[in-house]
Amino acid sequence: MRIDAHQHFWLYNAERDTWITEEMSLIRRNFLPNDISQTLKDNGFDGAVAVQADQSHAETKFLVELSQVYKMIKGVVGWVDLRSPHIGEYLEEFSKYPVIKGFRHIVEAEEDGDFLSRDEFLKGIEGLTKYNFTYDLLIRPVHYASTLECVRNNPEQKFMLDHIAKPPIKSQAFDEWALFIESLASFPNVYCKVSGLATEADWTNWRLDHFSPYIAHVLRCFGIRRTCFGSDWPVCLLAASYEQSIEIVSQIIGDYSVEEQQCFWGQNAVDFYQLT
Repeated sequence: MRIDAHQHFWLYNAERDTWITEEMSLIRRNFLPNDISQTLKDNGFDGAVAVQADQSHAETKFLVELSQVYKMIKGVVGWVDLRSPHIGEYLEEFSKYPVIKGFRHIVEAEEDGDFLSRDEFLKGIEGLTKYNFTYDLLIRPVHYASTLECVRNNPEQKFMLDHIAKPPIKSQAFDEWALFIESLASFPNVYCKVSGLATEADWTNWRLDHFSPYIAHVLRCFGIRRTCFGSDWPVCLLAASYEQSIEIVSQIIGDYSVEEQQCFWGQNAVDFYQLT
């Protein structure tokens, strides 16, 4: 099965979706599975994982409802209030929906560098482990230390690093990010999505070679069997078409064996998220 492990869907709401700035006006509209389903087929994908874009329980329910209509959605990574004293009740309720595979918080928007290592958040992670839910890490450099602490303290929890930790591709800075990737990859319970790369580059002037050292480093550290592809559609459209998003990754992946490529393009995501 060939899987796009990172897509978003929304009914655009200007009051709610303030993260979509004027610079991002191209995606200030509705995006639903019908808008991408044929493109997925044309590129040989069997389905996708829908990932939250809004931090509300209503968002999680919205993605579940979409999955009941569109079979291309093989799994949902929703949002739940991990810091709530009622987290157990929330997870018990969400566990009734097999399509929900895990959760994510938009930590990159949190100014608190210790966000991921706070006691109330860690208790929420313990709840995810109990219910066998995954957790997607969306972070920036200020969160590197607390990310490592969170992962270190939760060896039984399955973590997925989104967008290879959003390296500074535009400036071509490398060392700080690379050291973090090497440290994080040392934990066997962490996987990594090779996703969202074009939007970290110069949106209008990127070249394929701008991405090569970052992708190669991730593959060197995590290995081909703990990495997977995600398009970050429709956000990727700000800088690259769907086909270009694939090409950015294909330039490096092409040297691997057929079996290894099958793992990267689908089987690893199937195993991590327990997709069917």
